Amino acid sequence: MDMTVTAWEMELTPTDESDQQFTENIVLGILTVILALVGLAGNAVVLWLLGFRMRRNAFSVYILNLAGADFLFLCCHMIFFLDSIFNLYFVSEVISRFLSIVIMVAYISGLSFLSAISTERCLSVLWPIWYRCHRPRKLSTIMCALLWALSLLLSMLEGYYCRFLDWGVYHAWCQVFYFITVAWLILLFVLLSGSSLALMTRLLCGSHRVSSTRLYMTVVLTVLVFLLCGLPIGIEWFLQLWFTDEYPAVVHLHMILLLLSCVNSCANPIIYFFVGSFRQQWWKQRHTLRLVLQRALQDTPEVGEPRESLPGEALEMSGSSLGQ
Repeated sequence: MDMTVTAWEMELTPTDESDQQFTENIVLGILTVILALVGLAGNAVVLWLLGFRMRRNAFSVYILNLAGADFLFLCCHMIFFLDSIFNLYFVSEVISRFLSIVIMVAYISGLSFLSAISTERCLSVLWPIWYRCHRPRKLSTIMCALLWALSLLLSMLEGYYCRFLDWGVYHAWCQVFYFITVAWLILLFVLLSGSSLALMTRLLCGSHRVSSTRLYMTVVLTVLVFLLCGLPIGIEWFLQLWFTDEYPAVVHLHMILLLLSCVNSCANPIIYFFVGSFRQQWWKQRHTLRLVLQRALQDTPEVGEPRESLPGEALEMSGSSLGQ
């Protein structure tokens, strides 16, 4: 499963492509790097606020790790782009393979954290009493550590056998690790889609509807953006097993999907701050980024206009009592 962007140099080199195709790829590459810069800044702010400025709780731990995965994803793409577009060639073959594995780790872990967020949120809405009574303390921290480790293991095994070693000698093992990775990604997608659908059904339909919160809106928008922008490049990686020819049209499509994946990683911080500042009267009171992010993770229904005078602790979502 070739989940790399080592084709950056091929994509931005006018070999067999027409001049128009080459120009379009350059434009797509420039848009990608602009989005990557915006995403790096936004995710860095989220990492700083959740890591050092806010008390972490059940769901914010997942958001913190998701921001870290998005930051790694965008950072590696930035390195590949700068190396190829400016012909710097400071990325050696070994470093290129290493960065490709990091990109794979970031993508798998990002999808894993998003699935965990959606699943836990679904459980907290469908079975709130059971969730509060039986949820282990520090579950979010433990889950994030396990998901990082599993993502790293899958990426290293697949990358090691399919790229670092000879394909002909280790072809069988490469196929095994490839299908294990694909099966894990499919499982994550099923969990993400199923929990999101169940949560939306409970909140919008039926006689026992529950009130929506800012945290719910944050989760829904994040999942929606991933399905629209982040999932297509994962599908492309999946199809590379059968479609390995690098035709100009395929290269151009890869550039578009790469741009969409950067939109996905860039959009998450924007979603947090948009949801946190929605319906706030900015002309009456200035809001810090910390307060806006706290509101985006607020898990209590609002009655009328949000109370501007609430202290920061009151804006912590109710999941904080569950531990991390």
